[in-house]
Amino acid sequence: MSQYFRPVIQSLLETDLYKFSMLQALLHKYPTNTAQYRFVCRNKPAFPLAELADEVNRQLDYLCTLRFSPDELKYLATRSYFKPDFIEYLRMFQLHRPFIEARADGDQLSIIAHGPQVHVMLFEIYVLAIVNELYFRRLEIEDLSEGRSRLRNKVTQLRDALADLQLRHPFEFFDFGLRRRFSGAWQEEVVATLAAELPAYFRGTSNVYLAKKFDLVPIGTMAHEYLQTFQAVGVQLRLSQKAALEAWVQEYRGDLGIALTDVIGMDAFLADFDLYFAKLFDGLRHDSGDPVVWGEKALAHYKSLRIDAHTKRLTFSDGLDVPKMLSLYAHFGDRCQLGFGIGTNLTNDVGATPLNIVMKLVSCNDQPVAKLADSPGKTLCDDETFLAYLRQVFNRTAD
Repeated sequence: MSQYFRPVIQSLLETDLYKFSMLQALLHKYPTNTAQYRFVCRNKPAFPLAELADEVNRQLDYLCTLRFSPDELKYLATRSYFKPDFIEYLRMFQLHRPFIEARADGDQLSIIAHGPQVHVMLFEIYVLAIVNELYFRRLEIEDLSEGRSRLRNKVTQLRDALADLQLRHPFEFFDFGLRRRFSGAWQEEVVATLAAELPAYFRGTSNVYLAKKFDLVPIGTMAHEYLQTFQAVGVQLRLSQKAALEAWVQEYRGDLGIALTDVIGMDAFLADFDLYFAKLFDGLRHDSGDPVVWGEKALAHYKSLRIDAHTKRLTFSDGLDVPKMLSLYAHFGDRCQLGFGIGTNLTNDVGATPLNIVMKLVSCNDQPVAKLADSPGKTLCDDETFLAYLRQVFNRTAD
């Protein structure tokens, strides 16, 4: 390894909690699934990402040498929702290089992970962190004074606004910024600053490595790939969301009770989120579409089921910044419990334009899967025929 090589990921714990929670659920339910995940950049970078291909491959080579340490496994075992057999699976776990390919495709960077789902699904967050950090290293932004100034302003803005805005339910926010962060060192500085400066409001991070390091609550339940998987496991397509929710209930039995709503859209989700699920899950997570419209639909749904919304939590996690969080808190803070997962605006607000990158599940068991989000730009599917069929089955119009 070159003396100039600097690994981006130095611990397999440095991923989002929901990768582990989804992995355990799928390991127990569908251990033989195969899957393909594909990297996509949604905006125009400052230079062609294809130029990073060689560096990405060196990082992947190193990533695939990592193993969970005994101390890391001991930490994960303190989470009551992780079962002993899952911890033992992680004790043996190592990412395998043949399952992922990164190469230049014209000006584009092509990254595809393909293999057993319970193996390749963990590549996602590591890949996104690697691409981001390599990209910003190339831009040579060494002076982070602008980022620190913006972070101080966020802290001041939250502290001042919340001193006067005391609603029935507390204001709580979390760091969801690993996947699009400027760098690992910067995310660590941001999380440490928020934990020190706003302990009454900053309640945790999705980054399990940082949660362990700073004794914070690791935050996360499920992502789109979990519900998408159930579109390709032999379940009747119309029943795929209910099957996914039921499997989650059986796996976690009251833990990790926030359900993601926008895999096929909020209306289609609520049609499946009946009294049984509404009582069993602690709340819902918003990740696309108008957040106020979404929240009003959620509260109306709970009311129609005669469920006290004050016992439920709405978590917002789509493109948040401080003004948006405060506005949503002012709107809903007297009506239900709230949480705010803020990502890019926390961990990549240093003065440069962030990348808008994702690595999404595109097929499972050699069948296409899709996400029909409530925001047009977030719909992702490689098979237009399947996408049209999914819309028909769930009575969704085209974006």
